[in-house]
Amino acid sequence: MTTPPRPPVTLVDYGVGNTASVIRAFRRLGAEVDFTADLDRVASARRLVLPGVAAFQPAMNRLLETGLESAVRAAVKRGGRLLGLCLGFQLLFEESEEHGVCRGLGLVPGRVRPFPARVRTPHVGWNQLLARRPDGFVEGLPDLSWVYFVHSFRPEGVEAADVAAACNHGGEFAAIVQRENVWGCQFHPEKSSENGRLLLSNFLKEDAA
Repeated sequence: MTTPPRPPVTLVDYGVGNTASVIRAFRRLGAEVDFTADLDRVASARRLVLPGVAAFQPAMNRLLETGLESAVRAAVKRGGRLLGLCLGFQLLFEESEEHGVCRGLGLVPGRVRPFPARVRTPHVGWNQLLARRPDGFVEGLPDLSWVYFVHSFRPEGVEAADVAAACNHGGEFAAIVQRENVWGCQFHPEKSSENGRLLLSNFLKEDAA
């Protein structure tokens, strides 16, 4: 019995780092990856990934200047599944306080803020996820699963219904969000071994909630 083909993944090329490892991770799962800045291809994507290792404001400015912000919104509006990774996760929220207040995509309610001064930052290394729901992006992921983080800011004010998993570093914060067809994780699934592969596989499922 042949394995059905994975849906193609469109990876948004907006000038941020860490794209090569994300491409490799999806290809290892059998997905075809289109790494592109083409507005039509982004707007028509069925599976869209917003990666990122960079600062919030320059990244958001790049999305606006290139027209990719509107293309990403168009894809989400027509029902495409969007996954934000690390910086891409933070861009999903309404605004960030990194280097001054800057508005984000506003696809998930919440505000990205620095960790409190007493907390060691950046938050780098392996930490555990605290399960908040069993379906969709996190289906099959056990509670207290270990994943790999690198970040100095985290979201606040996220609605409980949007939090698929939390993490505790200087207090709990939303580590995975899922709001209808908008998904995101603060950590790096492409660097998180089997747990990361499971999450990316769930993103590729046709029937994921």
